Amino acid sequence: MPAKQMLPGRRPPAVRAQDRKRPVAGAKRPAERGPLAGIRRTQRKLRKAWDRPLTAYYLIFGSSLLITVLGLVMVYSASMIKALQLGLGDAYFFKKQFLAALIGTGLMLVASRMPVKLHRALSYPVLAGTLFLMVLVQIPGIGVAINGNQNWISLGGPFMLQPSEFGKLALILWGADLLARKGDKGLLSQWKHLLVPLVPVAFLLLGLIMLGGDMGTAMILGAILFGLLWLAGAPTRLFVGVLVFAGAIVALLIKTSPHRMDRLECIGATDPGKNDLCWQAVHGIYALASGGWFGSGLGASVEKWGQLPEAHTDFIFAITGEELGLAGTLSVLALFAALGYAGIRVAGRTEDSFVRFAAGGVTTWITAQAVINIGAVLGLLPIAGVPLPLFSYGGSALLPTMFAVGLLIAFAREEPAARAALAMRQPKSGWRRTGVRWKSMRRRVKKRPSGER
Repeated sequence: MPAKQMLPGRRPPAVRAQDRKRPVAGAKRPAERGPLAGIRRTQRKLRKAWDRPLTAYYLIFGSSLLITVLGLVMVYSASMIKALQLGLGDAYFFKKQFLAALIGTGLMLVASRMPVKLHRALSYPVLAGTLFLMVLVQIPGIGVAINGNQNWISLGGPFMLQPSEFGKLALILWGADLLARKGDKGLLSQWKHLLVPLVPVAFLLLGLIMLGGDMGTAMILGAILFGLLWLAGAPTRLFVGVLVFAGAIVALLIKTSPHRMDRLECIGATDPGKNDLCWQAVHGIYALASGGWFGSGLGASVEKWGQLPEAHTDFIFAITGEELGLAGTLSVLALFAALGYAGIRVAGRTEDSFVRFAAGGVTTWITAQAVINIGAVLGLLPIAGVPLPLFSYGGSALLPTMFAVGLLIAFAREEPAARAALAMRQPKSGWRRTGVRWKSMRRRVKKRPSGER
């Protein structure tokens, strides 16, 4: 009898526990069961989609496009009463914003197709041109004052230009190129090369902005400077020192200005107070509170009928909350969060130091400005007079912001994995399409697995 043949009536040999747990090669895993199985599968699918090479590219393009389109709708709704009060057509501000959005879209597409070397080459001309325009603003007869701030240049007719908005883009491009060149030479470990000439040029821009009285834009520029220093690896002591110095200057500027002190006292106010000093802040809260979950309906705002100043610019988020409710405001916040995440992802995954500094600077700019604007509307921060990026009315703010978004799109396309994914989607020739073979100019023939027609 063979040794391995089992005798009748004898039990089969016991299987060890480790052998029972060991999966058989080629066998399929048992299907997950239970109420949490669907949630786990959904989580795996979302994680897989989130890790795809083109996720950042689509997030930047899609979120910025949705913010701009929704902003156009809200600009029209929030500004129609103001336009009629001024004796203009109800779509006056909307038409100007729509024109700026068209020009900005062109700038965004151009920036998204420009190579990184060309962006670096533009850094010095953009900085020089911005400084020249900001000096012109301070010349009497050329600069125009609006609401007490002299930060504008008249272009003829109803068109105005605010050069300080382009100062943000100029500082990012020039600062990123400067830090990248010093980083390639290994000089960023020395504090002299880290701070000079980045900090002096940034303070020059800040000084020209503060001459016009625009402290809100100066705060955004300061946030960009700190973001660049953080990305460059500034030591904690140096970073804290610059932060304390800047904080002391801001405190001095606020203390010496009664108007800024009044804005500081309106944080968290629920009553307009004496002489209606907190009128704008309180009515912004009223607008948000009356919106409820889903709002009063598009165009049905009450606060825009002369109660809330700057309804289509600085406080457009309040009108959004009143007309679209909590659902609308959370949607706007989610879009900005997606744009910020995508910018951080681009800056974190690149090996190009210029791309890292520029992407981080643009993300800091848009995120900080959105936080300051929304925080002021919610009564958590003082009113700084800065627009909501891509959303509020103002062509001078929209154009450089859309160009900056184009930068992020270009950087997202330059990732090696994203570049390979985009190359696979492009047809090899202009006449070929997926599943279709062009044989002549008159007809097309479907491909079949066997090659038959």
